[in-house]
Amino acid sequence: MRISRFAAATATIAASALVLSACAAPQSEVVEGSSITVAWNQPFYSYNSNTSFGNATANANIVYMTNAGFNYYNNEPALVRDESFGTYELVSEDPLTVQYTVNESTQWSDGVAVDAADMLLAWAANSGVLNTPDFDPGEFTDPETGEFTDEYPTDVVYFDGAIGSGLELVSQTPEFDGKTLTLTYDEFFVDWELVFGVGLPAHIVAEKALGIDDPAEAKQALIDAIVENDQEALAAISSFWNSGFNFTEMPEDTDLVVGSGPYTITDFVADQYITMSANPNYRGDNLPNIEEVTVRFIPDPLAAVQALANGEVDIISPQATADVADALAALDNVTVLGGEEAVYEHIDLTFENSKNGTFDNALVREAFLKTIPRQQIVDTLIKPLNPEAQVRNSQLFLPGAPGYDETVANNGMDAFTEVDIEGAKALLAEAGVTAPNVCILYASNNPRRVNEFALIQASATEAGFVIEDCGSPEWGGLLGTPGAYDAVFFGWQSTSLGVTNSSPTFKTGGINNLNYYSNPEVDALLDELDVTLDPERQIEIQIEVDKLLMDDFYGLTIFQFPGVTAFSDRVTNVDPGPLSPTIFWNVWDWEPTEAN
Repeated sequence: MRISRFAAATATIAASALVLSACAAPQSEVVEGSSITVAWNQPFYSYNSNTSFGNATANANIVYMTNAGFNYYNNEPALVRDESFGTYELVSEDPLTVQYTVNESTQWSDGVAVDAADMLLAWAANSGVLNTPDFDPGEFTDPETGEFTDEYPTDVVYFDGAIGSGLELVSQTPEFDGKTLTLTYDEFFVDWELVFGVGLPAHIVAEKALGIDDPAEAKQALIDAIVENDQEALAAISSFWNSGFNFTEMPEDTDLVVGSGPYTITDFVADQYITMSANPNYRGDNLPNIEEVTVRFIPDPLAAVQALANGEVDIISPQATADVADALAALDNVTVLGGEEAVYEHIDLTFENSKNGTFDNALVREAFLKTIPRQQIVDTLIKPLNPEAQVRNSQLFLPGAPGYDETVANNGMDAFTEVDIEGAKALLAEAGVTAPNVCILYASNNPRRVNEFALIQASATEAGFVIEDCGSPEWGGLLGTPGAYDAVFFGWQSTSLGVTNSSPTFKTGGINNLNYYSNPEVDALLDELDVTLDPERQIEIQIEVDKLLMDDFYGLTIFQFPGVTAFSDRVTNVDPGPLSPTIFWNVWDWEPTEAN
C-alpha cells in the first residue's frame, strides 16, 4: 500500500552543498564479480512509486534498493533509523514540529549532494498543498495505460503524490537551510515518523522540467518556484515529477536512474530483467556485499521454481500454491522459508468513473458481493498450502490482531462468506436491473488470479451478472484509471505498522483510494484516527470505519497471503520480513558464497 509556515523560509542553499564530499568513502565490502539474480512476478515500470500510476510493489522494491532514507523496517518488524543518511528530531508536540537533517556526506549517485532542496520537493509533491484547486486529472488519464495523455494541460500544478498520508497537514512552506528542513504540522499526526522521505532528486527534476543544466542553478530554480508559488514553473516541475520517471527499459537519459542508495540501476531490458550495481558514491552504513543484483520478471510461480532449479535465479518469493510447495520440496541445495505475509487479497467495487457505472447502485453492489465465492477461493487455492487458512473478514484489522474478533462480530462481512445466488437475484430485481455488466480487472499473467477470476465469473453469472474479462498484465498501472473497469481484485502489501495506514485508502481523495469511494463519516473518523494517541480509541475508530465500509458495500477481503521464499546455496543472509519490501529489506546484507 502506499504513502504527504511560511516562517522566513530560507530562499537559498549554500553552493558548497552541491560539491562532492571531501570525506573518505566507507570501506566497501563488495566481492568483485559477484552477482545474484532474484525472480519477481511483475516488471518494473516507474522510478516514482509515490504516484498513483507507479504505486506498486514491483516498483517499490527497486526504488528501495537504489535509494536511502531516514528510516526503514527490519524483519522483526521494527522501525530502524538510518543515521548514516540523516537524522530527525521531534522539536515540539504542540504544534507538532519535526526537523530533518541530511548528513554532510550523503549524496546522489551522480555525486551531487542530497540537501534541503530535495526535501522541499518531497514536501511539495506529497502534501498536495501547491496543487491547483479542483483540478481533476482523471479527465486526462488514458484508460488503456493508466498514464496521463498528451492532452494533459501545461498550465496546472498537480503533484500526483502520496496525498492523504499525513503531509497534507503541513500546509505552510517548511523552513529550510542547507541540509536541514523543518515541518510544522497544523495539528498533531500520530504517525509523523512514517510520512516523510527524500524521494526523487530535485536537481534532476528541475533540470528536465525547466531546461537548466547546472545542478546548483536547477536546485535554486526549484526552491524559488516553491517559495514564490511560481505557477508556470511549478506546472512544469509537477508534470515531470508525475511522468518523467516512467520507463519500461533502460532510458537513454541515465539521469533518470540517479538514486541515493547502495545500488544504482545499470541495465534494464523490457519484460525481462533489471540490473542494479553497487553505487560507488554511496556513503551510508548499508554497504552492499554483492556487486550486481538482477531482478528477473517471471509471473508464473512454477516457472520461477524451475528457474531456481536450473540455476538461472538464486532467490524467489513467488505466490505460494500447493504445486509450488511440492516443486520446492524436490529441490536440493535450496533453503525454503514459509509463513504468512502482511498481504491480503481483496475485491473492490468502483463507485465513480467506472467503465459501466454498474455499482453506482448500492443494491447492485450488495448483490454482486453476495456472489463472491470467498470460502471456495480459500478452500481451493489457499488451504492446500495452509490447512488453517480462513476467510479474512476485515478491511482494517489483521486476523489475530487486537480488535479483529470485535470488528468481525460488528461489521457484517461474515454474512458474505458463503455465496447467496438467490439473494443476489432478489436484490437485482429490487433494483430493476437486468444483466448488469461488470468489467473485472486483475493480473491476467498470474495463475492464481486467473483461477480466482474463473470462480468469481462462474458464480456471478449464475445470479445474472454479465462478467467481462478485463484482466491485463499491466493491471498495476491501470488501478484507479477512470473508465477502465468496474471491479478489481489484488493484494494490499503493508509498508508499515502505522495506525493511519487506512487513511490513504478509504479517505476521499487519498492516494490509495483507487475506486473513488467517499463517505464524510468515514473521512471524519479517519481524521480523528490520524490524531488519536489512545490505543483503545484507535481500535474503536477502526471498528466503526470497518462497519461503515460494509454498510456501503465497499468490497470484500478474501484471504491473508501464505508466504514462501526460497534461495540457493549461492547466497546467504536472505531473511525476509513481513512488510514491503519483504525479501529485499536487507539486500545489503546478502553475501555470496563460494558457490557464487
